[in-house]
Amino acid sequence: MNVFKSRMARAVVAAALLASVTACGLPRSGPNKKEIFAGSVLNDGDAFIIAVNDRVTAATGVTQSLGFTQSFVSAGVVGSDTINPGDTLALTIWENVDDGLLANQGANATVLNQVQVDGAGFIFVPYAGRIKAAGNSPEAIRRIITEKLDTQTPDPQVLVSRVAGDGATVTVAGSINGRGVYPIERPTRTLSAMLAAAGGVNVSPDIARVKVTRGGKTGTVWYEDIFTEPNYDIALRNGDRILIEADPREFMALGATGAQTVVPFESRTLSALEAIARVGGLQTNSADPTGVFVFRNENEAISKQVLGRDDITGTQRLVYVLNLTEPNGLFMARDFIIRDGDTVYVTEAPFVQWQKTLGAINGSISAADSLAASVQ
Repeated sequence: MNVFKSRMARAVVAAALLASVTACGLPRSGPNKKEIFAGSVLNDGDAFIIAVNDRVTAATGVTQSLGFTQSFVSAGVVGSDTINPGDTLALTIWENVDDGLLANQGANATVLNQVQVDGAGFIFVPYAGRIKAAGNSPEAIRRIITEKLDTQTPDPQVLVSRVAGDGATVTVAGSINGRGVYPIERPTRTLSAMLAAAGGVNVSPDIARVKVTRGGKTGTVWYEDIFTEPNYDIALRNGDRILIEADPREFMALGATGAQTVVPFESRTLSALEAIARVGGLQTNSADPTGVFVFRNENEAISKQVLGRDDITGTQRLVYVLNLTEPNGLFMARDFIIRDGDTVYVTEAPFVQWQKTLGAINGSISAADSLAASVQ
């Protein structure tokens, strides 16, 4: 009788524990393939499930394009001798008389060290009046002042020079070694030269981006393109603001991968294969290589190409499927481009859930044995 009760208790406890496991579900890292496919529009879901092939990789293989608008590119280099509003000039005027207009008694030279060009581009010189300086070279300003004074003092001699640290400056900030305000001088009239003068970028050149704001317009280029595309090494203008920043793009890795985390881009383009490698690859003891998914909100134009439909409007939820076990599976993963905001998800292999189920059963039986032993 005790043996019978023991067996009955064991069976009842095992059944109860298994029912509990079935009701609560086994622990796992996310949905399985069947559950993902259940969310397809073919099953009244709201996502399109797309198997990746050569046509899909071609349609989705767009990369982020950066560049300056024509207004930035067409701006010519400002001559190093061209005076701008805000510049500071030094004037020296010699008069060929003992008692001149400007010089103190006993002296024949007058020095004006700090003559600033006003916002309208003018300077004021005693007896010469208001003179247009902006847009002229120091030599042109010298001739204008000489002509103005020549009618009032015999044979005046004038020297005009720009004071170092003039008003034409740019601001450099962000991921660069020398943040600050820099004057536009002869060696630093272009973007590449100014960045070099500021100490260069302090992030990887592969992911460094350069943003230039001029007035109400902003342009952004990849740092390396400044040196490979001559048009992007633009001429600078007074008041330009230059910001260096690391590539802000990132993707999320989830499921049976080496890490479940948000991953920043470390290169301009990133394939699905590289993305998987970036997080440690697939977990060899749990990942299903036939169930590698990329979740993405795809824009209307690309969605139409991928789905081959003209009735698509607006952004669509697309789930791209990669099967690494197919003959060309690794090539497809190598050619499929990951974009900003993507979620890369790897499902668990079916046998993993089976192992978990067996483990739960064994645990239930062990618990039943323990309870049965206590009944005896």
